Amino acid sequence: MKRHFRREQPWPIRLTHWVSAPLLFIVAGSGLQILAAYPYMGPRGALFSLYPFQGATPPQWLRLGGWLAGARALHFSLGFWLIVNGLIYLAYLVASGEWRRRLFFPLRDTRNAVETALFYARLRKAAPEQGLYNGLQRIAYSSALIFGVVAVLSGLALYKPTQLAVLAACFGGYDGARLIHLLSLVALAGFLPGHLLMVALHPKSLKAMVTGGRKDEEVPHA
Repeated sequence: MKRHFRREQPWPIRLTHWVSAPLLFIVAGSGLQILAAYPYMGPRGALFSLYPFQGATPPQWLRLGGWLAGARALHFSLGFWLIVNGLIYLAYLVASGEWRRRLFFPLRDTRNAVETALFYARLRKAAPEQGLYNGLQRIAYSSALIFGVVAVLSGLALYKPTQLAVLAACFGGYDGARLIHLLSLVALAGFLPGHLLMVALHPKSLKAMVTGGRKDEEVPHA
Protein backbone atom coordinates (compact mmCIF):
# COMPACT_ATOMS: atom_id res chain seq x y z
CA MET A 1 0.00 0.00 0.00
CA LYS A 2 1.59 3.27 -1.13
CA ARG A 3 1.20 6.64 0.52
CA HIS A 4 0.99 9.84 -1.44
CA PHE A 5 0.46 13.45 -0.45
CA ARG A 6 -1.91 16.13 -1.64
CA ARG A 7 -2.38 19.77 -0.82
CA GLU A 8 -5.34 20.96 1.23
CA GLN A 9 -6.33 22.94 -1.84
CA PRO A 10 -5.01 21.30 -5.03
CA TRP A 11 -4.12 23.70 -7.83
CA PRO A 12 -7.16 22.91 -10.05
CA ILE A 13 -9.44 23.85 -7.13
CA ARG A 14 -7.54 27.09 -6.53
CA LEU A 15 -7.40 27.99 -10.23
CA THR A 16 -11.11 27.50 -10.87
CA HIS A 17 -11.98 29.29 -7.61
CA TRP A 18 -10.08 32.45 -8.50
CA VAL A 19 -11.17 32.40 -12.14
CA SER A 20 -14.83 32.12 -11.12
CA ALA A 21 -14.71 35.15 -8.81
CA PRO A 22 -14.33 37.94 -11.45
CA LEU A 23 -16.40 36.03 -14.01
CA LEU A 24 -19.30 35.67 -11.60
CA PHE A 25 -19.09 39.35 -10.66
CA ILE A 26 -19.27 40.45 -14.30
CA VAL A 27 -22.00 37.98 -15.26
CA ALA A 28 -24.10 39.04 -12.28
CA GLY A 29 -23.64 42.75 -12.97
CA SER A 30 -24.50 42.38 -16.65
CA GLY A 31 -27.52 40.27 -15.71
CA LEU A 32 -28.81 43.08 -13.53
CA GLN A 33 -28.36 45.50 -16.44
CA ILE A 34 -30.47 43.15 -18.58
CA LEU A 35 -33.10 43.04 -15.83
CA ALA A 36 -33.19 46.86 -15.74
CA ALA A 37 -34.46 46.87 -19.36
CA TYR A 38 -37.69 45.22 -18.16
CA PRO A 39 -37.76 45.12 -14.33
CA TYR A 40 -40.93 43.05 -14.06
CA MET A 41 -41.53 39.36 -13.45
CA GLY A 42 -44.29 37.41 -15.18
CA PRO A 43 -46.03 37.65 -18.55
CA ARG A 44 -46.86 41.15 -19.72
CA GLY A 45 -50.31 41.99 -18.44
CA ALA A 46 -50.21 39.17 -15.88
CA LEU A 47 -47.31 39.87 -13.55
CA PHE A 48 -46.42 37.51 -10.73
CA SER A 49 -48.27 38.76 -7.65
CA LEU A 50 -45.78 37.18 -5.23
CA TYR A 51 -42.82 39.14 -6.64
CA PRO A 52 -42.62 42.29 -4.46
CA PHE A 53 -40.16 44.31 -6.60
CA GLN A 54 -42.14 44.84 -9.79
CA GLY A 55 -40.76 47.86 -11.64
CA ALA A 56 -37.81 48.35 -9.26
CA THR A 57 -34.55 48.67 -11.18
CA PRO A 58 -31.27 47.46 -9.65
CA PRO A 59 -28.95 50.25 -8.47
CA GLN A 60 -26.73 51.64 -11.22
CA TRP A 61 -23.55 50.82 -9.29
CA LEU A 62 -24.45 47.11 -9.35
CA ARG A 63 -24.95 46.99 -13.12
CA LEU A 64 -22.39 46.36 -15.86
CA GLY A 65 -22.59 46.73 -19.62
CA GLY A 66 -23.94 50.25 -19.91
CA TRP A 67 -27.00 49.34 -21.95
CA LEU A 68 -29.04 46.28 -22.93
CA ALA A 69 -26.96 45.17 -25.95
CA GLY A 70 -23.67 45.70 -24.14
CA ALA A 71 -24.92 43.83 -21.09
CA ARG A 72 -26.13 40.91 -23.22
CA ALA A 73 -22.76 40.70 -24.96
CA LEU A 74 -20.96 40.55 -21.60
CA HIS A 75 -23.47 38.16 -20.08
CA PHE A 76 -23.42 35.60 -22.85
CA SER A 77 -19.71 35.71 -23.70
CA LEU A 78 -18.36 35.55 -20.15
CA GLY A 79 -21.23 33.34 -19.01
CA PHE A 80 -19.94 30.73 -21.46
CA TRP A 81 -16.49 30.79 -19.85
CA LEU A 82 -18.02 30.68 -16.38
CA ILE A 83 -19.84 27.49 -17.39
CA VAL A 84 -16.64 26.00 -18.80
CA ASN A 85 -14.79 26.88 -15.60
CA GLY A 86 -17.54 25.27 -13.51
CA LEU A 87 -17.47 22.09 -15.62
CA ILE A 88 -13.70 21.84 -15.14
CA TYR A 89 -14.19 22.21 -11.38
CA LEU A 90 -16.90 19.53 -11.26
CA ALA A 91 -14.88 17.19 -13.47
CA TYR A 92 -11.90 17.52 -11.14
CA LEU A 93 -14.05 16.91 -8.06
CA VAL A 94 -15.30 13.66 -9.56
CA ALA A 95 -12.05 12.44 -11.12
CA SER A 96 -9.90 13.17 -8.05
CA GLY A 97 -12.39 12.03 -5.42
CA GLU A 98 -12.27 15.48 -3.79
CA TRP A 99 -16.07 15.49 -3.66
CA ARG A 100 -15.89 13.08 -0.72
CA ARG A 101 -14.31 15.62 1.61
CA ARG A 102 -15.93 18.78 0.21
CA LEU A 103 -19.62 18.05 -0.34
CA PHE A 104 -22.27 17.77 2.37
CA PHE A 105 -23.56 14.30 3.23
CA PRO A 106 -26.43 14.37 5.77
CA LEU A 107 -25.52 11.13 7.55
CA ARG A 108 -21.91 12.20 7.96
CA ASP A 109 -22.13 15.96 8.41
CA THR A 110 -25.45 16.91 10.02
CA ARG A 111 -24.29 16.38 13.60
CA ASN A 112 -21.07 18.27 12.97
CA ALA A 113 -23.00 21.14 11.36
CA VAL A 114 -25.29 21.44 14.38
CA GLU A 115 -22.38 21.28 16.83
CA THR A 116 -20.43 23.86 14.82
CA ALA A 117 -23.44 26.20 14.79
CA LEU A 118 -23.74 25.84 18.57
CA PHE A 119 -20.03 26.60 18.92
CA TYR A 120 -20.30 29.74 16.77
CA ALA A 121 -23.34 30.82 18.83
CA ARG A 122 -21.26 30.32 22.01
CA LEU A 123 -23.64 27.63 23.22
CA ARG A 124 -20.91 25.00 23.05
CA LYS A 125 -17.48 25.46 24.59
CA ALA A 126 -15.32 23.24 22.40
CA ALA A 127 -15.21 23.25 18.63
CA PRO A 128 -16.20 19.91 17.11
CA GLU A 129 -13.65 17.88 15.20
CA GLN A 130 -13.45 18.56 11.50
CA GLY A 131 -11.44 17.61 8.47
CA LEU A 132 -10.83 19.99 5.60
CA TYR A 133 -14.21 21.67 6.23
CA ASN A 134 -16.79 21.57 8.99
CA GLY A 135 -20.41 20.62 8.41
CA LEU A 136 -21.62 24.19 7.99
CA GLN A 137 -18.98 24.90 5.38
CA ARG A 138 -19.94 21.78 3.46
CA ILE A 139 -23.60 22.87 3.52
CA ALA A 140 -22.65 26.31 2.19
CA TYR A 141 -20.37 25.05 -0.60
CA SER A 142 -22.76 22.30 -1.67
CA SER A 143 -25.63 24.79 -1.75
CA ALA A 144 -23.57 27.17 -3.90
CA LEU A 145 -22.99 24.36 -6.40
CA ILE A 146 -26.72 23.66 -6.55
CA PHE A 147 -27.53 27.36 -7.03
CA GLY A 148 -24.94 27.52 -9.79
CA VAL A 149 -26.42 24.53 -11.62
CA VAL A 150 -29.92 26.03 -11.35
CA ALA A 151 -28.62 29.37 -12.66
CA VAL A 152 -27.00 27.70 -15.67
CA LEU A 153 -30.01 25.54 -16.56
CA SER A 154 -32.50 28.38 -16.18
CA GLY A 155 -30.16 30.63 -18.16
CA LEU A 156 -30.03 28.10 -21.00
CA ALA A 157 -33.83 27.95 -20.95
CA LEU A 158 -33.91 31.74 -21.36
CA TYR A 159 -31.25 31.72 -24.07
CA LYS A 160 -32.97 29.10 -26.24
CA PRO A 161 -36.59 28.82 -25.02
CA THR A 162 -37.82 27.28 -28.28
CA GLN A 163 -35.00 24.84 -28.94
CA LEU A 164 -34.89 23.89 -25.24
CA ALA A 165 -38.66 23.97 -24.71
CA VAL A 166 -38.60 20.89 -22.48
CA LEU A 167 -36.01 22.48 -20.22
CA ALA A 168 -37.98 25.75 -20.14
CA ALA A 169 -41.13 23.81 -19.23
CA CYS A 170 -39.31 22.38 -16.20
CA PHE A 171 -39.07 25.94 -14.88
CA GLY A 172 -42.69 26.77 -15.64
CA GLY A 173 -42.01 28.32 -19.03
CA TYR A 174 -39.96 31.33 -20.09
CA ASP A 175 -41.25 33.66 -17.39
CA GLY A 176 -40.79 31.06 -14.67
CA ALA A 177 -37.23 30.44 -15.84
CA ARG A 178 -36.58 34.19 -15.74
CA LEU A 179 -37.73 34.42 -12.12
CA ILE A 180 -35.78 31.34 -11.05
CA HIS A 181 -32.69 32.66 -12.84
CA LEU A 182 -32.93 35.87 -10.80
CA LEU A 183 -33.56 33.98 -7.55
CA SER A 184 -30.51 31.80 -8.17
CA LEU A 185 -28.43 34.97 -8.51
CA VAL A 186 -29.89 36.26 -5.24
CA ALA A 187 -29.05 32.93 -3.58
CA LEU A 188 -25.45 33.09 -4.82
CA ALA A 189 -25.21 36.69 -3.60
CA GLY A 190 -26.52 35.52 -0.23
CA PHE A 191 -23.81 32.85 -0.16
CA LEU A 192 -21.08 35.50 -0.38
CA PRO A 193 -21.48 37.02 3.13
CA GLY A 194 -21.53 33.54 4.66
CA HIS A 195 -18.45 32.60 2.66
CA LEU A 196 -16.61 35.70 3.82
CA LEU A 197 -17.70 35.02 7.41
CA MET A 198 -16.28 31.50 7.21
CA VAL A 199 -13.00 32.92 5.88
CA ALA A 200 -12.93 35.40 8.77
CA LEU A 201 -13.52 32.60 11.26
CA HIS A 202 -10.96 30.36 9.56
CA PRO A 203 -8.31 32.73 8.13
CA LYS A 204 -5.95 29.88 7.31
CA SER A 205 -8.40 28.80 4.62
CA LEU A 206 -7.66 31.97 2.63
CA LYS A 207 -3.93 31.33 2.78
CA ALA A 208 -4.50 27.74 1.69
CA MET A 209 -6.57 28.92 -1.27
CA VAL A 210 -3.56 30.98 -2.37
CA THR A 211 -0.62 28.71 -1.54
CA GLY A 212 -2.32 25.31 -1.50
CA GLY A 213 -1.86 24.91 2.24
CA ARG A 214 -0.17 22.04 3.98
CA LYS A 215 0.22 18.61 2.49
CA ASP A 216 -2.21 15.99 3.77
CA GLU A 217 -1.13 12.38 3.75
CA GLU A 218 -3.61 10.17 1.94
CA VAL A 219 -3.64 6.40 2.19
CA PRO A 220 -5.59 4.91 -0.72
CA HIS A 221 -7.68 1.78 -0.24
CA ALA A 222 -5.82 -1.45 -0.89
